[in-house]
Amino acid sequence: MTEYFPEVKKVKYEGPDSKNPLAFKYFDASEVVLGKTMAEHLRFASCYWHTFKNLGQDQFGGNTIIRNYNDSSDPMKVADMTLEAAFEFFTKIGVDFWCFHDRDIAPEADTLAETNKRLDTIVAKAKKLQADTGMKLLWGTTNAFSHRRFLAGAGTNPSPAIFAYAASQIKKAMEITKELGGEGYVFWGGREGYDTLLNTDLKMELDHLALLLQMAVDYKKKIGFKGQLYIEPKPKEPTKHQYDFDAGNCLAFLQKYDLVDYFKMNIEANHATLASHDFCHELAFCTANNFLGSVDANRGDLLLGWDTDQFPSNIYETTMAMYIILKSGGFTTGGLNFDAHVRRQSIDPVDLFYAHIGGMDVFARGLKNAAKMIEEKTFDKAVADRYKGWSEELGKNIESKKFGFEELEAYIIKNGEPKVQSGKQELLENYLNSYI
Repeated sequence: MTEYFPEVKKVKYEGPDSKNPLAFKYFDASEVVLGKTMAEHLRFASCYWHTFKNLGQDQFGGNTIIRNYNDSSDPMKVADMTLEAAFEFFTKIGVDFWCFHDRDIAPEADTLAETNKRLDTIVAKAKKLQADTGMKLLWGTTNAFSHRRFLAGAGTNPSPAIFAYAASQIKKAMEITKELGGEGYVFWGGREGYDTLLNTDLKMELDHLALLLQMAVDYKKKIGFKGQLYIEPKPKEPTKHQYDFDAGNCLAFLQKYDLVDYFKMNIEANHATLASHDFCHELAFCTANNFLGSVDANRGDLLLGWDTDQFPSNIYETTMAMYIILKSGGFTTGGLNFDAHVRRQSIDPVDLFYAHIGGMDVFARGLKNAAKMIEEKTFDKAVADRYKGWSEELGKNIESKKFGFEELEAYIIKNGEPKVQSGKQELLENYLNSYI
């Protein structure tokens, strides 16, 4: 078999003093933190689409990156070589999981039937490569947004025939995800939204999107797929308004359509930015509602209003993210998938390794920082002190509904103006700095 990355051997942990750019400085897969190894806590995955299919294109220009596994006029040959390159990369970088869209791993043909045959061919090879390498599939999904037919959406398309095509594509994607032992399946509505209300029946589109998800739940049960279903929020881009705007919006949607018991959230850091939230807000909302499933680990550029999908590098952000995740009990499903691509000017194959090493190291540092914060309970104490009134008589009477408006008015008349307290934000930020 061809070696596609001969300049790189298996990336190893060498410690923070290492000067080797192809070594981990902080991610030691076997190091135990809070009773589990780093690998068990972080559950790193590499995504197929950005890592192997993104070739540097952006809105203003075509490909800048040339890969030796893309060097053929035969699309199935390219798919075959890319799969071999991907598993070589997974093995050398040391992730335990991978993720894909159906159209990443096999090219679309002229008919759905022929496309499905192509998928079967590639999936058979992927299954063997998984067995040979020990790699596992974190989750699969379908690309129902790139093809021209989906210009007005998939489940929300005004054409029932295109709805039917999307359903057929999802059916096959769920089947191959199950075949590969996938631990989950993601729904991201890339074009499930609108550009103008002048041509949009918003209620109909929401009803149809829910109908598509209900069909998926039914089919999951029928084929015996045990993986977790995920919804991935994104507010805009490419549409002006997408129906999966943020975690709160998605939860309300699932509650309305009686789907909440079947889905958890796949939160992407860059999508939170586009919704005018930060990554940690979306994580905290999900953990507060027992709704966090998996994470697309990346970042956006705050000075750019689009989805830049850069590799994570902010230790403050990864520390807070891991603090929130660990406080909720850690990943029970999903993991940290690097939904990120190298920059348009990072054209060398080795840049893929530098990017993943940086992302894995920065989350490893975040994990260790968060573990120390949890062990020392500094922030637990501050939060408990701030809300201590709710464990005292007045707070208990309010929460138990023993007091209503009349009793509360009587309390204030008797006791006078309430005391206010400092939030101590600056002090707590100083404490956070001390951990980092």
